[in-house]
Amino acid sequence: MFMGTTPFITVRASRPLSEIEFCAWVAQAVPGDRLEYHRGFLVLDIFPVFSGLSEAARAELSRLGSRAFWAAELGLVHLVQERAGPDQFAYIAVARPKPKAAAVSLSELLLAEQEAA
Repeated sequence: MFMGTTPFITVRASRPLSEIEFCAWVAQAVPGDRLEYHRGFLVLDIFPVFSGLSEAARAELSRLGSRAFWAAELGLVHLVQERAGPDQFAYIAVARPKPKAAAVSLSELLLAEQEAA
């Protein structure tokens, strides 16, 4: 049986993504789905001295970056970067297969994290 190849397509948001939108994507993504959650230089974009973003936008971007790392630590996504130009990168989350042993929903994990804080 011949199985064709499917090209990987990265979805790029038309506006800055929020932490909750990222979580919603993680919850519904199928393995191999790719989401560009930020374009720029993340560590500099959240640093007040170098960033042209407002304080609120920097705070939201920081939460988004932390949530992406959290999802990677739980094995829900792979995090990759692609160079987009000088000092500019595409930050991409690639959905991984959901762990079969985990009967816990993403919302339960988020609530448990909030209670621990």
